[in-house]
Amino acid sequence: MKNRREFLLMVTAGVVALAVVAGPVIADELMGVITAVDIEGKKVTVVEKGTDKEIMVTVNDDTEYVTPKGSSKIDLEKVSRNIEKAKEKGKKGVNVTVTHEKKVASKITVAAKKAAVDAPK
Repeated sequence: MKNRREFLLMVTAGVVALAVVAGPVIADELMGVITAVDIEGKKVTVVEKGTDKEIMVTVNDDTEYVTPKGSSKIDLEKVSRNIEKAKEKGKKGVNVTVTHEKKVASKITVAAKKAAVDAPK
């Protein structure tokens, strides 16, 4: 009787551990630069890092937008303004990591700016 309980406990723990490990693997990550925003279509264009391939990713009301200042639900108008500011500074857009499943974003994380290092005097 005791052996059955131990076996059942061991199998249950194994299934739970597998679910915890396999859950995050299902979602894909895309690292690149957001270059354009389609506010009406709720889509962002991401140029993939290293390949220069443009990928359209759909966002929804549940998409989380994470910046160094904190996280919130995505505001495409604000993202569009940030892209325009970055382009004015001579950049291609905003560096991000997009967590998505079948090209529907669940989380967009903005890459932190690198701190300027003072030159030795």
